[in-house]
Amino acid sequence: MFDPLLHQTVRSKLMSLLIANDELPFKALKEYLVVTDGNLSSHLSKLEKEGYLLIEKSFEGKRPKTVIKIAPKGKKAFDVYIEALKKFIEEN
Repeated sequence: MFDPLLHQTVRSKLMSLLIANDELPFKALKEYLVVTDGNLSSHLSKLEKEGYLLIEKSFEGKRPKTVIKIAPKGKKAFDVYIEALKKFIEEN
């Protein structure tokens, strides 16, 4: 069974980027995914609420900086999701 939270294009791409990079700034994720601030924030909120992501907010000088990291629960969930995809492909 596919995790409905991860079985969505933007969120699966987002998780893939974080798996590959450990952490990324909000701005970089927005550019990689070609989404608006509001759209990305919505996806991040859903993943954070489930415990899949950690969102760290700070300031660099006077500018806000948001860094997103994958949580251990998110890594495990994504690994399970990828295995489910592999199994689905092999069976069909």
